[in-house]
Amino acid sequence: MLRQFIRTFLNNKYSAYLTAGIFLLLSILLGTSIGTVNVPIPTIIKIIEAKLFGFVSLERIDPMFINIVLDIRLPRVILSGLVGAALAVAGAAFQGLLRNPLADPYTLGVSSGASVGAVITLFFQLSIPFIGSFTLPFVSIVFSLVTIVFVLVFARKMERSMRVETIILTGIIFSSFLGALISLMIALTGDELRQIISWLLGSVSMRGWEYIKIILPFLIIGSVILMMNAKELNAMSFGEEKAQNLGVNIQSRKLMILISGSILTGASVAVSGTIGFVGLVIPHMARLCWGPDHKHLLPLSILTGSGFLIIADLISRTIISPTELPIGVITALIGAPVFAIILLQRKRKERSG
Repeated sequence: MLRQFIRTFLNNKYSAYLTAGIFLLLSILLGTSIGTVNVPIPTIIKIIEAKLFGFVSLERIDPMFINIVLDIRLPRVILSGLVGAALAVAGAAFQGLLRNPLADPYTLGVSSGASVGAVITLFFQLSIPFIGSFTLPFVSIVFSLVTIVFVLVFARKMERSMRVETIILTGIIFSSFLGALISLMIALTGDELRQIISWLLGSVSMRGWEYIKIILPFLIIGSVILMMNAKELNAMSFGEEKAQNLGVNIQSRKLMILISGSILTGASVAVSGTIGFVGLVIPHMARLCWGPDHKHLLPLSILTGSGFLIIADLISRTIISPTELPIGVITALIGAPVFAIILLQRKRKERSG
């Protein structure tokens, strides 16, 4: 009886959005509240209300709490939430497009491209006039976009129809090559080694509101384009031939989805470094709970991916406090076993089939 109730509850789309929304809200409150100095949740709510609406006076609230919430915790929580949302929705789109639950935003080598841009900036200490400290995220985004262009052009040269298998193979080739470049630059690095390694492991620490402004437009644009292609993703998840028979323009839709997912991934890497497995774990779990319909899977992945990375960041900065772990370490510790379980399930299905 209880199992049937839970299944019915999860299959209801309204309850799915309610569950995901509550999870995200609790994640934001916990992420903002817990730390070296714990801030009471009612105080957090009052500070946010005062900042947004001006209904509450901040005079009776400890200035230390206000500074912690507005200048340190809240921007970090929001940034980690935006990064998690971007990676999760991109992962859901790639898995639907490539018809492979093991696919994630890094399949096409976009993450490696963005990482190369970051490492080059750190290695040569580049600083572009007029943007100064934003040189690092700017160069990372440019390299991610350049990488996807090269991947698509090379895949089209190999095969004009740009089949899924060809795109995956091309992405692996570019990812391996770019990974070798990163290793070479790290081997040649001196004092910048710690900074580069820290970036590659992923972090949202001390990024501030400026980085939120960087990723937010890319998140909105990429997510909207993907959601506009939800029907096409549903069709293509059954195979390109069936989708074409249903009237889907395979080439143009595939291109839009690939570029949108890559922009989301590149923007995420630009502001937080390399954070793996979010795009793999979250869409897979959302699909298991709420089904494969991309009309709902994409927005639900945004909500749950955002909450997941906020919790992962909370764990990374509190588990061995005052030392802070890179957030990529936490997502890898969670994601690697899930990846292995998914792989084993696929192998069992193949053997039984």
